[in-house]
Amino acid sequence: MHSVKKFFKYFLLLLLSLLLASITYLLITFPPIMSGMAAKTMCSCVFVLGRSPESVKEKELSVFPGLGRARIEFVDSSAVIAHVLWSTKKAIYRKGLGCTLLSERSEEEVRSQKINLPNPPAHAEDTLGGPRVLGSPVADWAIYPPMSYKYPSIKQAIDEAFLETNPEKPKNTLAIIVLRDGQIIGEKYADGFNQNSKFMGWSMTKSLTNALVGVLVKEGKLKLDQPAPVTEWQQDDRKQITLNDLMHASSGLEWSESYFKPGDFHNMFIHSDDKGRYAAEKKLRYKPGEVFEYSSGTTNLISKIIRQTVGDSAYYRFPYEKLFYKLGMYHTLIEPDASGTFVGSSYGYASARDWARFGLLFLNDGMLNGERILPEGWVKYSATPAQAAPIGQYGAHWWLNAGAKNNPEKCYHPGLPHDEFGAEGFEDQYVFIIPSKKLVIVRLGISHQGSDIISLVQKIIKAFPES
Repeated sequence: MHSVKKFFKYFLLLLLSLLLASITYLLITFPPIMSGMAAKTMCSCVFVLGRSPESVKEKELSVFPGLGRARIEFVDSSAVIAHVLWSTKKAIYRKGLGCTLLSERSEEEVRSQKINLPNPPAHAEDTLGGPRVLGSPVADWAIYPPMSYKYPSIKQAIDEAFLETNPEKPKNTLAIIVLRDGQIIGEKYADGFNQNSKFMGWSMTKSLTNALVGVLVKEGKLKLDQPAPVTEWQQDDRKQITLNDLMHASSGLEWSESYFKPGDFHNMFIHSDDKGRYAAEKKLRYKPGEVFEYSSGTTNLISKIIRQTVGDSAYYRFPYEKLFYKLGMYHTLIEPDASGTFVGSSYGYASARDWARFGLLFLNDGMLNGERILPEGWVKYSATPAQAAPIGQYGAHWWLNAGAKNNPEKCYHPGLPHDEFGAEGFEDQYVFIIPSKKLVIVRLGISHQGSDIISLVQKIIKAFPES
């Protein structure tokens, strides 16, 4: 009996020790993550998106307990400091660059960086045309000929996407735009937003990075089938990793993309000033090309490769002059990290119409007004399943529904055409491209618990007759 009591005593002591160790670990690791997220999110939402601090706390920062209660201080007109428990983090704003979270470098060092910014076109014309049927009186949009689609049903579908039916699971839809054959056939914004408002793209930025790689491939400056030009890899097995492996998220590098526990994702975003370098330092875990591992680190490494390929003198103009301005994306911005490299995995912002223009480029096989922006075959390459991706769900930094062709119940978006592919981001940011229907559908919002986006897309598709 004595031995049993002794056993339980030591067992309880062990459990208590583990509990205390876990609490200590969380108290050490989570406050810096939360204060970093709060500072960077608040800074970008206020200075880049023009939002109020109150709305940011209510919407974006409510995703984690305590974030919405973080104490935010505006130290001047271009910096935000967030305090969570014992941790303090600071993000700074620079005109033309957006916000940058400080970690390893001093604010003085980051602000002193010499950045050669692009000159926006003198006349930024809005080239998207067609009837803008939503947000206008019925008498205005009803006069347009019905053609092959049904305006009322599209309007109803979009209205329903903004309708809040469950207070415990708000959709927080902010913008929706629908293009058919390059024409706007549906467009709506939440109160306080309009066609010029920028919206967070989060991981839709990965697809922007895809296009920037495409531009360099077209110019002959990068080759997909050659080893990735990463200096740190030349003396070990990582030299086998090709740019194609990186584009398909199958490099074989060890990585943890967990958003809800400490790991690579947060270590890179919160504690590293050079996110591409952080990813480059990861060890090889699998043979390149054989295991799919969704990784923001991989994309930031690609972004670093783009920078060294272009060179710093032209790097900060490159995405704007070679892609955004050509497409008429005049309300688009990608933020750099503290080392000066664009955070190509996550920190892209654009208006709903700009996101639609980007989708239209891929719907039109990389062409715009007769000019080839992306190399011939690039869209097919981007929308072809990676060999290692499960059931054809991922191509080259685009999510795919290709699995629907042979596995309709296991495909990425059940109920959507198998040729659908798209850019997707945190909190239900979407650019859907459906070539068979000549459709581009953009949805933007702050949906922590889902927005029923697939239902919206299905209803829009049903508005068109079968081909």
